[in-house]
Amino acid sequence: MDYFAAVRAFLHAAELGSFSKAAAQMEIKTSTVSRHINELEADLGIALFNRSTRGLVLTEGGQVFRTHALTAVESLDEARQLASSLNASPKSVLRVTMPASFGRRHVVPHLPEFLTRYPHIDVDAVVTDEPLNIIEARIDLAIRIGALPDSQLVARRLAEHRRIVCASPAYTKQHGMPASPDDLAAHIALRFALALDDKWILVRRGDATAPARASTQRSTLQDSRKTTRQKPREHARQHEAMVQLQGRVRANDTDALLELAIAGCGIALLPAWSVGDALRQGQLVQLLPDWEAQTTRTAPAVWAVYPPKKTVSSKVRAFLDFYAALFADDTYWQV
Repeated sequence: MDYFAAVRAFLHAAELGSFSKAAAQMEIKTSTVSRHINELEADLGIALFNRSTRGLVLTEGGQVFRTHALTAVESLDEARQLASSLNASPKSVLRVTMPASFGRRHVVPHLPEFLTRYPHIDVDAVVTDEPLNIIEARIDLAIRIGALPDSQLVARRLAEHRRIVCASPAYTKQHGMPASPDDLAAHIALRFALALDDKWILVRRGDATAPARASTQRSTLQDSRKTTRQKPREHARQHEAMVQLQGRVRANDTDALLELAIAGCGIALLPAWSVGDALRQGQLVQLLPDWEAQTTRTAPAVWAVYPPKKTVSSKVRAFLDFYAALFADDTYWQV
C-alpha cells in the first residue's frame, strides 16, 4: 500500500464527502480511492466512514485519524517545499519598495550586480517615502528605516542606523561648535518633520544602554530610600541628554536637510548613510563625536520586512542575503 497516497485519498474523501468527488479532485479513478480507503481501514483495524445514501460520514475513529493525518500531511508538504526551494533557481518578478534617499544611495547602485548574479529575477523597484501596505500593494519585500511598529510582518535587520550631529564649517565659524549636548539648545536646529517631537536624545558613546538602564533603575527603586534614588538620576545626567530643538526650518526629506546643512542653515541630525560624502569632502563636520544621537529611545535600524509565509520564496531570500552580506561589511558604512 502507498500509505501517503491512501491518506491523501482519505482526506479528500472526508472533506468532500464522496469517493467520486475525491477521485475527480485527485484525477484518479473512483475505484482507486475506494481501494485506498479499504486498505487504510484494514491497516488501522477500524472503519473510517459510515456509508449511506446521503454520502460519507466520518466515524469517531475517522475523526481522530483525520485530525492527526492533516497535521502530518501539512508538515510533509512544508518539508518538501523547504527542501526543494534550496535548489530552486530564483526567478520571476520581485517587487521591492524602499525609502527614496536610502534607495538611491544604497540599493539601486548595487542592482546591476544583483541582476547579474540572478539573471532570472526581474526587479520592480518602488522608490517612495510613503509607507505602503505591502500586502495590499502586492509588494514582496520592503526596506524600512527606524524603529518598526508592531505588525504581523516578518522583519530581518540588515544594518544599524546611526545618526550624526553635523553642521557646515561656515555655520560653526559663525555660531561656534557645541562642547556638550546641553549647548545644542542654543543653536539653530534643522528639524526632521517625521520625528514624533522636536527632541534629540544623546547617549555617551560606549554606553548605548544607559537610557534603558537608568529607566529600569528608576522604576525598580521608586520605593527605596531617597539616597538610593539619586544615583540613577546622576547616572542619567552623566550619560544621557535630551535636547529640545529650536529652528525655523523643518523638512520631511533627508536630502533636503542635508542640502540645508551644507548651506550653513543650522545643525542637523542625519543618518550616517547619507552624510559620508559630505564629511569626507569637508562640506560638513561632525559635532559631539563622543555622543550617539537618536530621536527615540528604541534603537533604530535598517530593516527588510515581508509578509509572513511558511516558505520564503527564493527571489526574496536571494535579495535579503545579497544586501545583508553587502551591508555587513564593516567598511561599507564608515563615515
